[in-house]
Amino acid sequence: MAAIFLNPINLLAILIAIFLLAIFIIWIIRKNTFLSFLKKSFKYDLFLIKLPPEELAKDKEQSLKEKISVAEQFISILTNFKKPIVLEIALPEIGEEIAYYVAVPQKLEESFKKHLLSFYPKAYFEKTKDYNIFNLKGVTMGAYLKQAENWMLPIKTYTELEADPINSILNAFKLKKEGEGVAIQIIFSSAPKDLKKSITQAIKNLKEGQSLKEVLGENVFKDALKNFTSSFAVSNNNKEEEIKSKSIDENTIKLLETKISKPICAVNVRLFVSTAVKERTEEAFDTLLASFDQFDVPLRNRFKAIKPKNLNKFVFNYAFRLFNQKEEMYLNTEEIASFWHFPMSVESAPQAKWVKSREAPPPAELPDEGIILGESIYQNQKRTIRILSNDRRRHLYTIGQTGVGKSVFLTNMAIQDIQEGKGVCVIDPHGDLIEAILGLIPKERFKDVVIFDPSDLERPIGLNMLENDPNKPEQKTFVINEWIDIFDKLYDLRQVGGPMFEYYLRNALGLLMSDIEEIPTLIDIPRIFTNQDFLKKKLDKCPDPTIVEFWQKEALKISGGHDLSLQNVAPYITSKFSSFISNDYVRPIIAQKKSAINFRKIMDEQKILLVNLSKGKIGDINASLLGLMMVGKLLMAAFSRIELSEEERKDFYLYIDEFQNFTTPSIATILSEARKYRLNLIISHQFIAQLQDKIREAVFGNVGSMVVFRVGVKDAEFLVKQFEPVFNENDMINLDNFVAIVKLLVKNIPTRPFTIKTLPPPKGNPEIAKLLKEYSRLTYGTPRGLVEQEIREKYQKEGGYLLETE
Repeated sequence: MAAIFLNPINLLAILIAIFLLAIFIIWIIRKNTFLSFLKKSFKYDLFLIKLPPEELAKDKEQSLKEKISVAEQFISILTNFKKPIVLEIALPEIGEEIAYYVAVPQKLEESFKKHLLSFYPKAYFEKTKDYNIFNLKGVTMGAYLKQAENWMLPIKTYTELEADPINSILNAFKLKKEGEGVAIQIIFSSAPKDLKKSITQAIKNLKEGQSLKEVLGENVFKDALKNFTSSFAVSNNNKEEEIKSKSIDENTIKLLETKISKPICAVNVRLFVSTAVKERTEEAFDTLLASFDQFDVPLRNRFKAIKPKNLNKFVFNYAFRLFNQKEEMYLNTEEIASFWHFPMSVESAPQAKWVKSREAPPPAELPDEGIILGESIYQNQKRTIRILSNDRRRHLYTIGQTGVGKSVFLTNMAIQDIQEGKGVCVIDPHGDLIEAILGLIPKERFKDVVIFDPSDLERPIGLNMLENDPNKPEQKTFVINEWIDIFDKLYDLRQVGGPMFEYYLRNALGLLMSDIEEIPTLIDIPRIFTNQDFLKKKLDKCPDPTIVEFWQKEALKISGGHDLSLQNVAPYITSKFSSFISNDYVRPIIAQKKSAINFRKIMDEQKILLVNLSKGKIGDINASLLGLMMVGKLLMAAFSRIELSEEERKDFYLYIDEFQNFTTPSIATILSEARKYRLNLIISHQFIAQLQDKIREAVFGNVGSMVVFRVGVKDAEFLVKQFEPVFNENDMINLDNFVAIVKLLVKNIPTRPFTIKTLPPPKGNPEIAKLLKEYSRLTYGTPRGLVEQEIREKYQKEGGYLLETE
């Protein structure tokens, strides 16, 4: 058989080809391995974990070590997952709170949640988007930790420390400026089983008399030489060394037995600091590294920080939470828990994210129908929260400080009612709520919209509360009583004016409304006190002898020196009306005889009445007067529906923001006799002290459902009785924005309180709002010139008194 010979050149070529092929195969394997790890990283979900302060502080008799051991037990359970788990403590570059995160495989989420709650029953957790600690325009430093000595030798743990080790670590996170971030990342999984065998063998060898260095396989030859030379020493010295060696061995055996008594994990620990300036980054990074010095033990073990050669790759591994074997070290769960556990109190870690307010799950009996109030997210389980129309007839009350989410809540409810074709009125003292609603009204409801905006000087909409049906005497009584309450609310007249004001005003209103041929207006009231001819004319037409007798035998006959004389009373009473009659915004509205809005029709035909009482434009007292008149007209329309059968009365929803400004004690009738009138209230305000006693008692004695956003201390003390024992004052004081505590009526039965998050309203169309404003003012408003002309013609014809306008 002929031999095959290769010349050196061909042989070299083949060897190079084999070498390149090997490199290519290795590259493919590494690439696929990397891609496999990367793919797995996308199958993880990140959870933000927070605890209520009382969760760790509740058991004062429990020692610090016992409390930290809970975290150790939690970590031990996670080692059973057979997949890497990621623990993180981070201060994102935007924000000032230190957050605790856990990243777990998606398939193990439910198991993770159950274990978390078994160790921390009141923990709050939510699936969250990833955060960023890096200042992209600044300087970032990073390092990973390794054990300086053999992995078998443990670091100092929390069981050996007097103070809580996490406090020192979290102190290194105290960066205040935006754009500064810090993070600790711990990736761990159960270590290979042969590690346990190796440490068991080491303990066995130590017990057999081997030295620690022999057992650990270090400097064996050197130790052997030392043993040989020491054999010539004096026997007494040998005995002392033997005793000393035995003592060291016993301590070491105990240390290794402690290490192996807890689950051992393969661990990556990464540290990062990122700020805008190099010097600040270096200073903060050194502080972070120094916080791990507390775990050093001389002659045992310590951590050493190793800065990566390729920082970009290191950051990449951190961002995608990839385990790197080059960074691997072996720690037991006690060691890991020493630098990753929750702080013990707010005082020790005020910068940490705590559960400011407890959460509670929604009751099982909540309905699946009705408008949406918000969303319950409890233990990462979402549920849409609704309220039935029948339960809304017992009204809904909401309270909260400014800027906490009440307006968003009201907007969402009102829009749903409008979209469902219901009758709605919204009274807004600021105007923002109306603007938000206008842009969201569907096309099919455009013609149902009525906008009452007193700031529109060109086309004022008439509003006359003295209108009444002569065939319904109860309306006259209601109007008179309501006007007394309105002016008492505006001027506290029962305190300042006493019964005198009420006595005269009641008879003046009665006299004006007795003339069924002439519809009176608010600007007629001062004329009763200042125009003798006008007074005589009205007395001639008054069929009520008690009113006539008051004016003829009491008011007109009391001498001028008497406190109750008409001369003394008239200036006091007319001064209360002059500010409105002379106001350019209010006069054209209250001087019109016929209200441009038919409130009964608004209710029965389920129209949309939007009342924009922007106090910034028309003034506080003017807004209050018109709001009180508007509510009075709505109440009178609701009371008039008693003539209809209950089935014929359609539900009408009245939303009143800052309702304390626009309600009198007559609102108690609606609150207590809700179903009779089908005027369903959604009332909102900021704090309890705003309410008069009678109104407060009516609200809390009758309202069916309550929604409480963040409130102050005094309000929490008052409201907590409604929500105990599920929630306390601290929960109400510390609620986040757009989060509320809710107590709902479900099928006329009160339910256990729980928490909800309001939903963001859809974005409106400003062009629709503009169109609806123009349509409403042209349909319901009257040109100002015509209104002023009618006023002048009326009073010139009657030769009456009229205050000069501005």
